[in-house]
Amino acid sequence: MKQIEFGSTRLSSVVETSEPMLDPSEIFPDFDPQMAKDGIPWFGPRFYDATANKIVIAVQSFVIQMDGLNILVDTCVGDHKLRERALFNDASWHWLDKLEQAGFRPEDIDMVVCSHLHVDHVGWNTRLRNGRWVPTFPNARYLMSKPELDYWKSDAGKASMMRTGDYVADSILPVIDSGQADIVDPDKSLNEKIRFEHTPGHTPGHIAVHLEDGGEHVVLSGDVMHHPLQLRFPNWSTSYCADQDTARATRKRFLSEWADTATMVAPAHFPAPTGGTICRCGEHFGFRFAGETETLT
Repeated sequence: MKQIEFGSTRLSSVVETSEPMLDPSEIFPDFDPQMAKDGIPWFGPRFYDATANKIVIAVQSFVIQMDGLNILVDTCVGDHKLRERALFNDASWHWLDKLEQAGFRPEDIDMVVCSHLHVDHVGWNTRLRNGRWVPTFPNARYLMSKPELDYWKSDAGKASMMRTGDYVADSILPVIDSGQADIVDPDKSLNEKIRFEHTPGHTPGHIAVHLEDGGEHVVLSGDVMHHPLQLRFPNWSTSYCADQDTARATRKRFLSEWADTATMVAPAHFPAPTGGTICRCGEHFGFRFAGETETLT
């Protein structure tokens, strides 16, 4: 996607990394190598590294320029943070440099929207200054949904962090302590052009972000789906979903609602160009990336 314009809105993606990252059996409990490969000609290098046996995952943010505001959706993994996952531990991807290359300094961001509070979506909420984690975006309000924050403060949420490390302590609590956090309803409308939709399952307070301008509609769908395999197999929830059944129901409803429409859907972890349109393909769904002629079916 890198950058698209619709109406008076400009949407930019800022990619922290996009690479073969996860064993498909790790992320998808229902994955069967033969089932995934049979009749899926696109399941190859762009989306899956057979040598490494890893699916390609993008970690990225989106910047919405709308009505004089710069709104950042999600903040990736972050640098120099201690994590249990080796790829994320003490990482150095220089995402802030990439944000500046896209035309934005931390001081330029007016609002940070957290689609949900997983480790790979909140890392640059904060950065290290004089031995302390402080908000990266000094002029921004950080919006988090109430059921999402409530979950991560609960015993169940704290237990689920054991596989990643306590990122709430270094990437969320400092924002709350600074007074920059706004805890909002997961179906909140910011204005007539931007609204949130509660899309629970992956996490309890997960939200999708809807943008409407100039007669066009774009949905930043977060982690409703992680990989195009979930269009081919919409019943597949991830092992990282807090509630796999609810995630499955949310995904199938979402796909059915936007299939065969002009709405562009941009899942957080799809590789470039990320955004595209959904179509029905019998019992499952397909995806056509923006600017491409081939549909993944």
